[in-house]
Amino acid sequence: MASSVACSILRKTLRFQFCSTLNSSRRVAICCSSLASSFQSASLVRRKQTQSMSNPPFSIYPRFASFKVGDDENLMNVLQSEIECVKEPKDPGQEIIVPKEFPFEIIDSHGDQTITLKREYNNESIQVTVYMNLDIERDDRQDENVDHQEGSEVQPNISLHITVDKGQGFILEFGCKLNSNELEIESMASRSDHFDTQGAYQGPVFSDLDENLQKALHKYLEVRGIKSSSLHSFLYEYMINKDEREYLKWLKNLKEFLLR
Repeated sequence: MASSVACSILRKTLRFQFCSTLNSSRRVAICCSSLASSFQSASLVRRKQTQSMSNPPFSIYPRFASFKVGDDENLMNVLQSEIECVKEPKDPGQEIIVPKEFPFEIIDSHGDQTITLKREYNNESIQVTVYMNLDIERDDRQDENVDHQEGSEVQPNISLHITVDKGQGFILEFGCKLNSNELEIESMASRSDHFDTQGAYQGPVFSDLDENLQKALHKYLEVRGIKSSSLHSFLYEYMINKDEREYLKWLKNLKEFLLR
C-alpha cells in the first residue's frame, strides 16, 4: 500500500518537471522503482524534483542574456547613427539675427517646447507664449480654394497665447494663429488674476463680434508689436531651430541613459 501511494505522489510531481533528454527520463524511472518503497523515499524524490525545477539548466540563461545585450547594442547603434545625421543647429544667441524692430525679450528654456516673449508697453505687461504647430494642419479653406503646386513648401502655423496685464487684477487673453500672411485672432477672453473665474462670463465667441470691433482688436495687438510682418519669418526660423536643438538634446539624453 505504501509503495502504491509513493508511486502516485511521484507521478504527480513529475508532471511539473522540465522536458529532459531520453537518458534523463530513464534515470528518473530507475529512481522511481528503487525509491518508491516507503513514504520517506517518496518525500526524498519530491525534494529532489523541487530542486531540479528551481534550478533549471544553466545553459538557458546565457541564451536570453545574449538577446538582451544584442537588442541594447542595436538600439545604441541606431541612436548613434541618428545623432550623427541630425545637423548641429544654430546657436540662436549668435547666428539667428533678431530683427531691429523686434520689440520683445526672448525667454527660451532648454527642455521646453515653447518660448516666451515679454515686453512693457506704457503701463502694460505683455507676454506671448509661442507654440510651433509642426504637424501642419491645413486650413479647409486653403485646401478648397488654393491649388498648391507640387513640391512647394507649406510653412506651419505659429500659435500664440497673448496676455495683456495692467496690474489692476484684470487681464486680457488672446489665442492667435500666425502665418506668413496675417495674424488671425481665434479667441479672446477677460479674466481676473486674483480669483478663480471658471464658469464666469468671459465674452462672446470672437468671430461673433461686430466686424468693426474685430478690426479694432487686431489694431490693438498690432500697436503692441504683435503682427505678421514683424513676427512670422523670425519666429518660424527660431522655432524650427529650437525644435532641432531640443530633438538633438533628447537623443543625447537617451544615449546617456543607455550607457549608465
